Amino acid sequence: MHPDHPKAPPPSGEPHDDIIYPSTVPFVLVHLAVFGAIWTGVSATAVWVAVALYLVRMWAITAGFHRYFSHRSYKTSRAFQFALAFLAQTSAQRGALWWAAIHRHHHKHSDTPEDVHSPVHMGFWASHVGWIFRPKRNTADFDSIQDLTRYPELVWLNRFHLVPAILLAVACFLAGGWQMLVVGFFWSTVALYHGTFFINSLAHVVGSQRYVTGDDSRNNWWLALITLGEGWHNNHHHYQSATAQGWRWYEIDISYYLLKALSWTGLVWDLRAPPPEVVDNARPLGRKTLENVATQLAATVPVRKMVDDLKARWDQLPGLEEIRASAVKAREDAEARLEEYLATLSHLEIPTVEELRARALRMYADTPSVDEIAERARELVLEAISAHLLEPGVQPA
Repeated sequence: MHPDHPKAPPPSGEPHDDIIYPSTVPFVLVHLAVFGAIWTGVSATAVWVAVALYLVRMWAITAGFHRYFSHRSYKTSRAFQFALAFLAQTSAQRGALWWAAIHRHHHKHSDTPEDVHSPVHMGFWASHVGWIFRPKRNTADFDSIQDLTRYPELVWLNRFHLVPAILLAVACFLAGGWQMLVVGFFWSTVALYHGTFFINSLAHVVGSQRYVTGDDSRNNWWLALITLGEGWHNNHHHYQSATAQGWRWYEIDISYYLLKALSWTGLVWDLRAPPPEVVDNARPLGRKTLENVATQLAATVPVRKMVDDLKARWDQLPGLEEIRASAVKAREDAEARLEEYLATLSHLEIPTVEELRARALRMYADTPSVDEIAERARELVLEAISAHLLEPGVQPA
């Protein structure tokens, strides 16, 4: 049974995070194939075919793999669902089920250490392409896509995920020989790889953030152009179930425009729109996002340094038992020493809610939940201080 099949048994042992180099060989060969144009030549017809194949397949990835299979942001028939999966798989980016499962995991753990391809934790190259060849990163959880695995034709297509790409490559060769295979198929496939991968590696690094999402997703106009709308990534992470990702008139989203046109024919329907309060940034943050943002804000407070400074002061002061003992002989002296001791405890300059609120406004886009973020962040700071003070060797004598 193929390891991509939803019913395949789990591999023995814990998946590791090292790159499996044999599995990179086909990927490298596809890239090397583009240099075959040195011998085949490059005609205008072949280039136009490459451009067309890039655009058609990019649309299938964005409208199919992403907006339909990963997020179910619209509805379609079972037949067109299969057609979308088949067309998207001509991109040689594995199966629709694998793609959807990996992407849902990404949203669940976006820009945390558990994220399969976060540039924040992995760096550019690992998030761009390296993660694909790491078993710990590319192993899909098919339990998260049970809404898709109930279709046997999708399970079959996912199992034999290279069949659509191979058929397209053969069709290119039959239509125009080696030149059409190299330029039409391989050039467009490699461009498609990196156009798609840029959303993983750059759309969490380069661009602007209109909404607070608890991760580093960003809007980027030129990424939106080369991916037919996927570059409005901060919008998407703010409200994942919307079919459109460009929410302003100037945010070009070609994938959505084509889906809208298809809805007029009845091929697709129930395209989900973001509520006005979501677009206008008037809806309070969800609990998970608020917790993530508050945690990030609390992390800017140097709790460990504050506690270490306090410990250093404690080491230079008498303990409470010594102060009590001295009170019998010299009450006034003991009271003075106790006052000094208490002053040391008050040395911790814990940021107020107002200070944390001001810091949040400098760090993040505006949000109606900014007060809740500041309050929760201060709670987390106090919890962290308490935890450090309870560590062995930190308590006062």
